[in-house]
Formats: sequence, C-alpha cells, structure tokens
Amino acid sequence: QVQLVESGGGSVQAGGSLRLSCAASGYTFSSRCMAWFRQAPGKEREGVAAVRSDGSTWYADSVKGRFTISKDNAKNTLYLQMNSLKPEDTAMYYCAAGMVAGSLMSAGNYPYWGQGTQVTVSS
Repeated sequence: QVQLVESGGGSVQAGGSLRLSCAASGYTFSSRCMAWFRQAPGKEREGVAAVRSDGSTWYADSVKGRFTISKDNAKNTLYLQMNSLKPEDTAMYYCAAGMVAGSLMSAGNYPYWGQGTQVTVSS
C-alpha cells in the first residue's frame, strides 16, 4: 500500500523559509516521478515542482529561483525547500507520486497523494 506523508508546513512571514518533507512507503521510491502541488482556497490545484526518476526537475515559473525540489532515495523522502516566501505562496501543499509519461505538472497523472501540509505566509 502506497503511503505519502507530508510534514514541515507552518506559518512564516514574507521572505522566510520552510522545508517540506514527504515520507514515502509501499513502493520503489527511486522508480517514480514525484511532485509537489498546492491548492489555495477557491483555486485549482497547481503544480509547483517535480522530479523524475532520473533526477531531472521541473518548476513552475512562479517558484523558479526560490524553491528547490530534491529527494533522498536512501530515506524514501522527497523535499521542497522554499525560500523567499511570498503571501501568494499560501496554500495546502501536497506530495504526489506516479509513473508519469506525460506532463509532470498534470495532477491527473499522479495516482498517489499525501494528505497535505498547510503553508501560510503573512505580509
């Protein structure tokens, strides 16, 4: 049974940093694409960053240069380092995993999801 458990969310002031973690179990961690999505109230879920099994990464334009996605295959853990946070980054952040052949930023391509962790950035 695949399980994804996010942690690390919280409340910070604009300009601050947070590191999200996603602990994975129940599948071969290194073989799957993994991604971070976020969803703000009243908005659609959007892709933030993704990493393929070969280590190649993708970022949404809105977070390029501020967020870094990484994974530790030995620990079966995905990370999202978020720096220079802005109020518009406020959202529930979700970890996702799957064998993605198409777009890394299409939520429908990921069958496995965590429960989410809240990030709130105040101005």
